[in-house]
Amino acid sequence: MRLRNDSNAWGWPARLIHWAMAVLIVFMLGLGAYMANFVDDIYARFDLVQVHKSWGFAAFALALLRVGWRLANPVSPAMPSEARAWERRAAAASHAGLYALMFALPISGWLMASASTLQETYGIRNMVFGLFALPDPFAPGSDALEKVFADIHFASALALAGLLGVHAGAALAHHFVRRDDVLARMTLGGGTAAVPDADRPRP
Repeated sequence: MRLRNDSNAWGWPARLIHWAMAVLIVFMLGLGAYMANFVDDIYARFDLVQVHKSWGFAAFALALLRVGWRLANPVSPAMPSEARAWERRAAAASHAGLYALMFALPISGWLMASASTLQETYGIRNMVFGLFALPDPFAPGSDALEKVFADIHFASALALAGLLGVHAGAALAHHFVRRDDVLARMTLGGGTAAVPDADRPRP
């Protein structure tokens, strides 16, 4: 089983981190939407917020691991040779956006919670799975700062959800319409059999 990335496929650590991040991000987006819109009980919402904080830290740690592994493995599979210039630029821009949002979302969430005046009022700490507390850069809290970071957090969540939809749609289009190996390289780790040019659907 391939460990490191090469010009044809992703290694298993890169694929494992990719799909773990995908599952965690979808879970966090769903949990955030659920507790903000469908949970009226303040105590139940408080418990969910603590879960959200903990998994938010896990998402941040996984994003760091992903970047670290990517830097340690600079070689990566190239886009299919028939990809147009605008597709290559769009792919690069969407990946850059995904990486930026993977950090913006947990960091803005942590700063939002830290800036809350409820932290001091009720002695709430930003605990991670009950094991340790995150640092609090805002003591005392500030309602104005909390709102700023809340707006950033919300906008980042919407942007990430949108980019994930585009990313998934593009991957499926590559697999079912273009019939190339872009999706296979991130699932099975290797390319699929080449499709003859005469049988390949044209964009």
